[in-house]
Amino acid sequence: SMQCFPSLVLALSSLLGALALLQLSLYLRVPSRYGKHEERLCRPRGRLPARCAWFLQELPSFLVPALLLALRSPPRLEPLGCRLLCCLFCWHYFYRTFIYPFFTRGRPFPLQLLFFGTLFCIYNGFLQGYYLIYCAEYPHDWCTDIRFTSGLLLFLLGMGINIHSDLLLRQLRKPGEVTYKIPQGGLFTYVSGANYFGEIVEWFGFAIATWSLPAFAFAFFTLCCIGPRAYHHHRYYLKTFTDYPKSRKALIPFVF
Repeated sequence: SMQCFPSLVLALSSLLGALALLQLSLYLRVPSRYGKHEERLCRPRGRLPARCAWFLQELPSFLVPALLLALRSPPRLEPLGCRLLCCLFCWHYFYRTFIYPFFTRGRPFPLQLLFFGTLFCIYNGFLQGYYLIYCAEYPHDWCTDIRFTSGLLLFLLGMGINIHSDLLLRQLRKPGEVTYKIPQGGLFTYVSGANYFGEIVEWFGFAIATWSLPAFAFAFFTLCCIGPRAYHHHRYYLKTFTDYPKSRKALIPFVF
């Protein structure tokens, strides 16, 4: 049976933090090459339909923790706080794997980005699952701890914003359309990257509820990865649409 190696958790979490800084340095000035930012840059040769690509990319984040749990003997069912935290992570990726891809109307996805995205999901799925299933130790009353309850509320709030924002973005296009329009409603009233803001809030909520280095490293990676994309979306909208609301911020309502 697999054992917990704290040094492995520390090394993988530190590497995740370093990857976050690398993402920030690569994409702060130049957006990643897919979606609305693809036309201005070199078009990748190979692509997959968006639905297939998102399914394949997100699937490891759901399967790897499930596999780690299945391999643990005896299965870890206690304490309740640990079980709930693992369920939160898998719940997010169940949505991202089995629900979101079949409703998305995005453009075909570059194979190169799909490859690196899948590698990341395997890596992070292993890190978060390994820590929670083999290493994490929580008191039996962790579910009543202020860190768990406040983190859970943030997680649910962020997930709600993310799912609602995805719905609003889908409604902008009719089936078969590839043109971009100004998002309206919900948190898009205040920020251009409402869906990204929701996901960032979600994973920082998870980090607080988990109170662990791997989860905080992942939240930091999420911020460094999709924060710049929200900024580039904002700039794209301002340049493309003359009637784009000037009061709308890029990512954080009333601030940025």
